[in-house]
Amino acid sequence: MIQTPFSTLKLHPDLQSNLPTLGYEVMTPVQAESLPHILAGKDVIAQGKTGSGKTAAFGLGILQKLNVKALQVQALVLCPTRELADQVTREIRRLARSIPNIKVLTLCGGVSIRPQIESLKYGAHIIVGTPGRIDDHLLRGTMQLNRVNTVILDEADRMLDMGFQAAIETIIGQTPKQRQTLLLSATFPDQIKKIANRIMVKPVMVKAEITHDSGTILQHFYKVDSLEQRMDAVRLLLQQHRPESTLIFCNTKKETTDLVEDLVHHGFSALALNGDLEQRDRDQTLVRFTNRSSSILVATDVAARGLDIDSLDAVINYHIANDPEVHVHRIGRTGRAGSKGIACSLFSDKEELKMTMLGDYLEQRIEAEPLPPQSVLEAPAVKPKMATLQIGGGKKQKVRPGDILGALTGDQGITGNQVGKIHIFDNWAYVAVSRDVVKVALKKLGEGKLKGRSFRVRMMRDWPA
Repeated sequence: MIQTPFSTLKLHPDLQSNLPTLGYEVMTPVQAESLPHILAGKDVIAQGKTGSGKTAAFGLGILQKLNVKALQVQALVLCPTRELADQVTREIRRLARSIPNIKVLTLCGGVSIRPQIESLKYGAHIIVGTPGRIDDHLLRGTMQLNRVNTVILDEADRMLDMGFQAAIETIIGQTPKQRQTLLLSATFPDQIKKIANRIMVKPVMVKAEITHDSGTILQHFYKVDSLEQRMDAVRLLLQQHRPESTLIFCNTKKETTDLVEDLVHHGFSALALNGDLEQRDRDQTLVRFTNRSSSILVATDVAARGLDIDSLDAVINYHIANDPEVHVHRIGRTGRAGSKGIACSLFSDKEELKMTMLGDYLEQRIEAEPLPPQSVLEAPAVKPKMATLQIGGGKKQKVRPGDILGALTGDQGITGNQVGKIHIFDNWAYVAVSRDVVKVALKKLGEGKLKGRSFRVRMMRDWPA
């Protein structure tokens, strides 16, 4: 495959010099195909799986034509979830770090709107947010989009799945007609085509094939005859392969909660992620899974979209996805960065049509394998290596990751390699520590001080009682 260097692009010198420091030497296929059109100011539809480099592509497009001296909203990025919005904001800031005074604001729901209103008073160049909260600000008159020259719909298919179409059209209606519109999506259903026809002008279509190397992701298919056997099959597969980190996809919210209840009952460490969770509960769930203090996340497609989850050992499809492209997107979350991944899919007679469609899409004959023997259930379930400690202080209390790490590894503390991921929120912080040093870690944080203050610390229960 021909690789195209970023140096071939006519980028601002500060942007160009920063790319190698980020490890960006050659473009991914979606970047190589889309960036020349984006930089030329054309409307672009880019279809590709998560991790294909779409964010860097539109991020460079935004920054290339940004007027730093004009402190007004010039670019708007709409995302389906707060997690994806935060991820996009971080990437834009990384791309822009060689250019001073660029202000990027994240505006999402699930948190108080008042601090956002205060931040908007001081102006911003780029807004990244969810449609619901952006629409709310427009209704309140706390932001204007009359100077926007670029609009990006990131993960557009999931925003429509989540019911944001009306909000999206309202928001875009308040931007100038003379603008560049970029639409990024993993799938391209008819609903996306219709909205693209309404808001875009002669868009260039770029498609990065969402296929996976069979040597990187090993797929297995298993036939089940009943709900009971389906639940039993999940436990058998978890015990057979013993992954440390597993994402299980369900088609409905109820299936996520029912399956988690069954797994926890049988001694597994599992959490549910669906649209019914409040933002704080969602944050805690993701923290506990991404820092590996919980082994299994059971989620719907919409809830799992845009999550910054790396190093997944396995993906299990509790039901076959309704769309073959969604199936490929699901399994693409494992086997990343050159690592091996396992994808197991369960299906019944009622899903034969979906299986036929999937086989045609994958251009392969799908044959069911026998499930692992019941004897694998005799071994205890995989226990997470990490535990999560919650600290009653966060960004607003000026708590930083370095403060937490220093407190843990200070005199008679634990070692640095016994500390995992640290997440800081407005009023809370979370740190993962090796499960065998939890007592020491609790004592160090509970009896010590952060920023000269004492904070309440507790261990979050990530393991069935």
